[in-house]
Amino acid sequence: MTRRTILKTAATAGAVGAVAGLPSAVWAAGSDKPELEEVKIGFIPLTDCASVVMASMLGFDKKYGVKIVPTKEASWAGVRDKLVNGDLHMAHVLYGLIYGVHLGIGGPKKDMAVLMSLNNNGQAITLSKALADKKAVDGASLAKLMSTDKREYTFAQTFPTGTHAMWLYYWLATYGINPMKDAKVITVPPPQMVANMRVGNMDGYCVGEPWGHRAIMDGIGITAVTTQDIWQDHPEKVLGCTDEFTKKYPNTARAVMMAVLEAGKWIDAGLQNKLKMAETIAAKSYVNTGVDAINQRILGRYQNGLGKTWDDPNHMKFFNDGKVNFPYLSDGMWFLTQHKRWGLLKDHPDYLGVAKQVNKIDLYKQAASVLNVPIPKDVMRTSKLIDGTVWDGKDPKKYADGFKIKV
Repeated sequence: MTRRTILKTAATAGAVGAVAGLPSAVWAAGSDKPELEEVKIGFIPLTDCASVVMASMLGFDKKYGVKIVPTKEASWAGVRDKLVNGDLHMAHVLYGLIYGVHLGIGGPKKDMAVLMSLNNNGQAITLSKALADKKAVDGASLAKLMSTDKREYTFAQTFPTGTHAMWLYYWLATYGINPMKDAKVITVPPPQMVANMRVGNMDGYCVGEPWGHRAIMDGIGITAVTTQDIWQDHPEKVLGCTDEFTKKYPNTARAVMMAVLEAGKWIDAGLQNKLKMAETIAAKSYVNTGVDAINQRILGRYQNGLGKTWDDPNHMKFFNDGKVNFPYLSDGMWFLTQHKRWGLLKDHPDYLGVAKQVNKIDLYKQAASVLNVPIPKDVMRTSKLIDGTVWDGKDPKKYADGFKIKV
């Protein structure tokens, strides 16, 4: 095949596979060379920033012609602002933050893009030791205590439209607690959760690891539930950017996606890789915690702080044979249903239309095809959540309106 034929075929197909004899696919624009040499990717100190960090540390980025510069950020609001104003090219970011900005409910309105999912599972809801001492150790016992021991209960999430807020609200509501009426909810950056609980600023919080396990290690909190028990294999962080970036720098976006996909595959490949990842990201320049705060739960070794231990096969995954990374439209739509449920959206949006705008499925397919990463046949997936409801994306309006507890 001549280069012209390859280009013509790729353009006609709208997607592309690996081409023999070339380092990566030849894109319809006429060159696969990334438009940018360096890509600044923001991250928050959390275990699930690992595939972005390891893509840089292991040199997967150079393999695809870019240099990833991981940039440590202090808060999700800071990540949002820097993405919107162009100080960051991309970010390891909350799924719901991208959707919130796209719809103008999470800060300044700007067209945004989800390039790929970075991980499934691996977050937790922590309750204070003071609550545990009063026998509130899970959803049912917390609801019982709150109904009998009347006071203002404070819970923390990490960003109003983000994943942790939605897991926290969903879990509380499952046990009859209305997060908007029966509790005070505050926003706290992930690395500050443990310190705030230590001084008594909150009764509970939802955050990504290692800050759930850290509370147990420090003796100030217990794990009431993991997020994979709320929704097995739930979407969590994504590789996000502005829609403008994907249009201006499509080759760069694909190159970074391929590097991060390879890094995720490397992390999930075995015990030694996970332990090396934990050792790497525990450093001060990344998560800034002890390796022992990270290396247990990434292997599925859990304890709740009350003597219970278990092995969880549904722990944090970064690749899982390619099942993690596809940006399902139904995943994005689910966050919109919860934004509507809790009054963040006043009216029903065009659920499917918004998801099609934000989730860059064609770009993902192109990147995944080069690496022979399996691509699911359907852009929707079906999941059963902790309260027994099934989400399949087919009737989002009915789903959003169907909850007993809502705003």
